[in-house]
Amino acid sequence: MAAMSPLLRRTARKDPAERLVTLIGKPDCHLCEAAEAVIAEVCGALGTPWEKKDITQDEELHRKYWEQIPVVLIDGEQHDFWRVNPDRLRKALGG
Repeated sequence: MAAMSPLLRRTARKDPAERLVTLIGKPDCHLCEAAEAVIAEVCGALGTPWEKKDITQDEELHRKYWEQIPVVLIDGEQHDFWRVNPDRLRKALGG
């Protein structure tokens, strides 16, 4: 039997509890507050850990993301910015 092509092989999905969502934002940002509410709800329902990082406290994050905040990362990879869609986030986390 022939080996499967690497392109056709499916990667095992991580359990939502094994993922990490990071919200990058700043204080007094209404979009950041809305994103935080969505992340808290979705991650809470799926058991996914999440953290919040403040661009005013991190020069590298400020330089990289200041025009896009809030920015959402999943396992360190950019997922979304400005507005967070709960269904899209849930799907990306495997929920």
